[in-house]
Amino acid sequence: MERHEAIQRLSGLIGQDLRELADEYKVTVFKKGGGKNKGWAGHVIERYLGLPISSSQEPNAGSWELKLISLRPLKSRELTVKEPMQVTQLNPNNVRQTDFENSHLLTKLKHVVIGARIWESKQEEKSIFYGVTTFDLLDDLEVYNQIKDDYNSVKETIRSQGFSTLNSGMGKYIQPKTKGPGHGSTSRAFYAKISFLKKFVLPLLSQE
Repeated sequence: MERHEAIQRLSGLIGQDLRELADEYKVTVFKKGGGKNKGWAGHVIERYLGLPISSSQEPNAGSWELKLISLRPLKSRELTVKEPMQVTQLNPNNVRQTDFENSHLLTKLKHVVIGARIWESKQEEKSIFYGVTTFDLLDDLEVYNQIKDDYNSVKETIRSQGFSTLNSGMGKYIQPKTKGPGHGSTSRAFYAKISFLKKFVLPLLSQE
C-alpha cells in the first residue's frame, strides 16, 4: 500500500471507536490471565489497512513506517500525549557497530505515518481514533542532527560504560527505555520522547 493511500484510509477512520473494531477484527485487548495486549490498538490499525502484524526492524509497510500514539484528555479537556512512542528495538551489538546513517532508528523515522487514538481509561472500553499525520526525518536537518546526536550518545555509552547503564533520561528527542514498566527488564528500545511528540506531531494532528 502506498503511503498516500494509507493516509486517505486512516482519515476515513477519524471519529470511529477502535475498541469496536478490535472485536470486529478479533484482536485481543485483554488476555485470559487478565493482562492487557499493550499493542492492541496498533494491531487494529494494521488489520484495517491490511498490513501484516510485524515486529521487524524494517518499516512495516515497505517504504514507510506506521505508528500509533495515545492521547489523553487533561482536566481542561485539552488533549496531550500520554506516553513515549516506541520506534524500534535497541540491540546493543548492532548499535555499537552501526553508524546512524545505516541504523534501524533512521530507517524507521525516514517516512512515518502517525495515527493517534484517545486513551480514556485502563479498562479500554472505548478509544476513538483522533487523527493522522506524517513525519519525515530527512525533511528537517536540525531535527535529523539532534536525533543523530541522541543515537550517538547511546552508542558511545554502550561502548564506554555498558548497555546496562542506559537510562530513559538520555537524549533530547530520542531516549533508550525499557520496554514496559521495567521491573528488572533488560530489553530496551528507542522511544520518541513525549516532548518530541508534543512539539512535532501533536500540532499537526490538531489540524486534521
